[in-house]
Amino acid sequence: METLDAIILGIIQGLTEFLPVSSSGHLELGKAILGDNSVPEESLLFTVILHFATALSTIVVFRKDIWEILSGLLQFKWNEQTEFSLKIILSMLPAVIVGLLFEEQLESFFGGNIRFVGFMLLITAVLLYFADKAKDTDKKVSYSNAVIVGISQAIAMLPGISRSGATISTSVLLGVDKTKAARFSFLMVIPLIFGKIAKDLFSGDLTFTGENNFAMGAGFIAAFLAGLVACTWMIQLVKKSKLSYFAIYCLIVGIIAIVYGYIG
Repeated sequence: METLDAIILGIIQGLTEFLPVSSSGHLELGKAILGDNSVPEESLLFTVILHFATALSTIVVFRKDIWEILSGLLQFKWNEQTEFSLKIILSMLPAVIVGLLFEEQLESFFGGNIRFVGFMLLITAVLLYFADKAKDTDKKVSYSNAVIVGISQAIAMLPGISRSGATISTSVLLGVDKTKAARFSFLMVIPLIFGKIAKDLFSGDLTFTGENNFAMGAGFIAAFLAGLVACTWMIQLVKKSKLSYFAIYCLIVGIIAIVYGYIG
């Protein structure tokens, strides 16, 4: 893996993990464009590294929120932080179940099927468009909302369906305040990312050859810095109801990917 390619893919991951345009879909498109010839083990390791970088950037941006949640949990009593944590756990269950039961089926969608990514981006565009038109409220995420948003997150495991776009859009369409929806969307994914990283590390599927440490380190830094910018920017965009811009972007990229998939 070339260092420049690693940096480009790192920036793509960092930006698209938080912006509602599908990080997995864009990584598939990026690898196709760059002609990624990595062996599966190396490609998986690099993907794990990039996800770790974006998880860290989320922790940095939401460090105060995370500290408040942990402080509340350490009081060992029922409070707002305990309630929020329970909602996070509920939102994780659908993705955990789908990930464990249908892992091989999900992996089959990540073989460079550009047309499939394009069609999923069109679905993301539709979700973002309708969410952008939703009225502002001050409603918090309820327990039932958490489960439904969790189902959206599970569906967003498909490349081309934006995780942040699907979860934020679902929350907003359910009547949740846009800022609260964005906060919940970004915090709910942290345990899942670290859980997935731990699973991959202990599965024995990762190979540490040491040949591309510099390139992977550069990709990690690029993903972390891009993630910091994108996460902060996305919160402001949701507040200002600017999701329609991303709907247009996903529509255009989706159509291009479909056309490219047919003629390429």
